[in-house]
Parts: sequence; structure tokens; C-alpha cells
Amino acid sequence: MKIDLTGKTALVTGASRGIGASIALRLAETGAHVLCAARSADAVNEVAKNIVDNGGLAIGVELDITAADVRERIKALIEQQPIDILVNNAGITADDLFIRMKPEAWTSVLRTNLDSAFHITQEVVKKMIRARWGRVINISSIVGLMGNVGQANYAASKAALIGFTKALALEIGSRSVTVNAIAPGFISTTMTEAMTAEARKALEDRIALKRLGTTDDVAYATVFLASEQAGYITGTVLNVSGGLYT
Repeated sequence: MKIDLTGKTALVTGASRGIGASIALRLAETGAHVLCAARSADAVNEVAKNIVDNGGLAIGVELDITAADVRERIKALIEQQPIDILVNNAGITADDLFIRMKPEAWTSVLRTNLDSAFHITQEVVKKMIRARWGRVINISSIVGLMGNVGQANYAASKAALIGFTKALALEIGSRSVTVNAIAPGFISTTMTEAMTAEARKALEDRIALKRLGTTDDVAYATVFLASEQAGYITGTVLNVSGGLYT
């Protein structure tokens, strides 16, 4: 099965590193023109340059998804190029035990992980609906399904993103716009690489596949949901956790 997204434009938030950068790269490999968005212009421009150097189509977009003018920025992007594929990937953590969690830690995580998806998606889907084709892919987390100690704010934001996904899928499915979520498990990052061998093994032992996920594990799942081949899938949460949670 060859996935071909030639002629489609994708917006990926949080594309400056990690999962977002991998998603941008893999979408570009299928022929999509990728708008790599993040707060750091230098970082997203570097990701876009890497894609272009490898024969793909991409540009970096400096975008603060929590800014008051985020809707205006998205409208300006759409005026230049309608967006066919939206990947709401950007997110933050501010971990603490609930009893000690500061209100600003709760608010900032919800604003970044959930509110931004509302503002950006509402602008993007208007043209998807008119075009009668579109893909919205929300990067949630396995924590949104199973919870995690010290992450009440993060788990709440990611669980809410799943509810948002399911409701929106019902609303706009008749216009051939699909809305799905991906729930990654523990993904290998610079943070997990800094763990002791013992701590990493204990983490891996909780996973059925006995390894941490890679950013590409999430990226390839995203590419599939963005494809024509996934056109009859909507309102679904794709569990990419290696069997951590079943």
C-alpha cells in the first residue's frame, strides 16, 4: 500500500522537534506540502530545511498557539494555502502531585494542549467542509486514557482532546472530513535517554513489546490516518503504546 499525499497541504503544530518533527518529515515523504509550525522560528526552519534538502516540500511557520492572535495567524495561512491535513501535536507538561499543583500549572497546560486545538481547528475545518475533504489528527496521549501520577492537568487535557475528537467527528463526517486521535505511549526522547538503565528497564517491562516507542511509530500512524486509505475511519483513538494499555 503506497500512500500518496501529493497536492495536499498539511499543518503540523509543535513541529520543531520530537514527534512533531517526525510527523512533518514522514508526511513530506508522501508528497504533502508541510507547514512546520512552532514557537521557535529557528527550530522549525531547520526542520523544514531538512525536509527540503531531502527532496520534500516544507516551510517553517513561527506560531505561538497560545497567543491571542492565533486565529488571525491561521486565517492568514489559509488565505495563502488551504490546509487539507491538520495535526494538532503541540503540547506541554507541568507535572506535580495534584495536592501541590499550582493553578497556573493547570491553566497553562489546558490552554496549550486543549484550547489551542479548539481555536486552530475551528478556523481550518471551515474550508475543509467547503472542499468536502479533510483530515484532522489530534495527538493525545495514553495518559488521557489511563491517567498517570503527577499529571492530573496533562491527563485532563489529553482526555478532553479525545472527547473533542469524537464529538467533532460526528459533526463534520457528512462532509467527508475525518477526525481522529492518536494516543502515544512512552516514546524515546532525550528525557528517557537520560534515565538510568534500571529505570529504563522498569519502564520497558510495563510495555507488552518490551521497548519504548519511537517518534516514527507515531509519525507513521499519523500518515496513515491522513491518507485516502483511512477515509472510512473517523472518531477513533489509535492506541500507539506498544501494549502498555489495552
